[in-house]
Amino acid sequence: MEIHPTALVHEKASVARDVQIGPYCIIGEGAKIGRGVKLLNNVVIEGDAEIGQGSTIYPFAVIGLPPQDMKYGGEKTGVRIGSGNIIREYASIHRGSVGAEGVTILGDNNYIMAYSHIAHDCRIGSNVVMANSVTMAGHVQVDDNAILGGVIAIHQFTRIGAFSMTGGFSGIGQDIPPYTIASGARAKLYGLNLVGLKRHGFSKETIADLSKAYKILFRSKYTLKEAIKKVQEDIPKTPELERLMEFVKTSKRGICRPTAAKTPF
Repeated sequence: MEIHPTALVHEKASVARDVQIGPYCIIGEGAKIGRGVKLLNNVVIEGDAEIGQGSTIYPFAVIGLPPQDMKYGGEKTGVRIGSGNIIREYASIHRGSVGAEGVTILGDNNYIMAYSHIAHDCRIGSNVVMANSVTMAGHVQVDDNAILGGVIAIHQFTRIGAFSMTGGFSGIGQDIPPYTIASGARAKLYGLNLVGLKRHGFSKETIADLSKAYKILFRSKYTLKEAIKKVQEDIPKTPELERLMEFVKTSKRGICRPTAAKTPF
């Protein structure tokens, strides 16, 4: 264990033996720091916050502080961060609030870039990339392998699907389905994330089926109920298709609307 003499580590914090804690870091009571974690300098971790093994946290990142929620009254809530995450400068991750499960969760191997904000009760999957200054309100869900461009604002309770990509400077007020591209001040869908799907090894057959489903769901004249029925009748079931259909059927905020324009990035 390497703890710089200027760091403040509470006696009731749990710190694994091979953690590196740099200058002027503050680790509060109840924090749990896993093996191989590196806190470079000036990192603040407070409250019931757990940091998984092998994560690296850069200067001035703040984790586990009370949520920016006017309903919050000091209840015991927490943050759970998985393994292998990279959290860059000035990022902030708040603990959960009341009225939900009371915990903010990040999975494994995420890259959270500088100045990003993850609010209370958000659910971030694994292998997510958040570029600089992504800001999300409470209760946002981001599924595995999603990519969020810089300076994005995300409305509370919005969902971002797996393997999707959202362009920078976007405002997201409705759900973005898995496997798609979205962008815009009021984000719209621009089709499938074809480059991303190919890079992740999706087969040509799977991409073709998803493309057919996308056209039926979002580019046809069917109602959503009719489109879901037609997809289920016309396209063979695969895990990827089932994920898309389940996402669409369970959307509460509605799906971002499609556009016929070319992708702006």
